[in-house]
Formats: sequence, C-alpha cells, structure tokens
Amino acid sequence: MAYDEDLARRIRELVGGAADVTERRMFGGLAFLAGGSLAVAASGKGGLMVRVEPAETDALLAEPGVGVFEMRGRPLDGWVRVDADAVRTTAQLEAWVQRGVGYARSLPPKG
Repeated sequence: MAYDEDLARRIRELVGGAADVTERRMFGGLAFLAGGSLAVAASGKGGLMVRVEPAETDALLAEPGVGVFEMRGRPLDGWVRVDADAVRTTAQLEAWVQRGVGYARSLPPKG
C-alpha cells in the first residue's frame, strides 16, 4: 500500500517553512524529520506513524485510533500508529504532528 498523499500534504502544510524539517521516503511512506530525527510519517500501511516520548507510549495507546507500532514483529516504545480516522480534522492531525515534531526536536541534533 502506498502512503496517503493527501495526508502527507496536510502534514507538509503544518510543518512547512520550518528550517529544521525535511522529508524523506522511508518505511514505505513519507517521513518528516526534525533536526534529523524522524518525527512523523504518512505511513505506507495507512494512517500516521508518530514518534513520542517512550514513557508515554502505554498511555497514548489508550487513545481512540492509536495502536502499537511494530518493527519486524516487535512493538517499539516511543512510536505509535494513528489510524487515518483519528486524524481526519486539522486539529486532530496538528496535535499528533506537534507531539512528534516536539519530541524529535528534544533529541540531540543529527549531523
């Protein structure tokens, strides 16, 4: 499944113009990196992939439309998958994008 180009456009509109945000195709989707760290992505499996504070992962999984992000069959703390229905409005998407970008910016910058 290809990533949702409309979702990628909506993300781009929210982070557009930020000097530290770049785009890169990865994981079958389109990722947005802040300071060189992956922040959020329009997932190739649909919906959104968001980087979050690892200690918040379990609490975030209780929110509607939020699921475990797995890499090679293993759940990863610090990452969540958000269903497309849970980011239908601009306010919903903006909250997740801000969370991902904010956490990525808290990490040491990458060269």
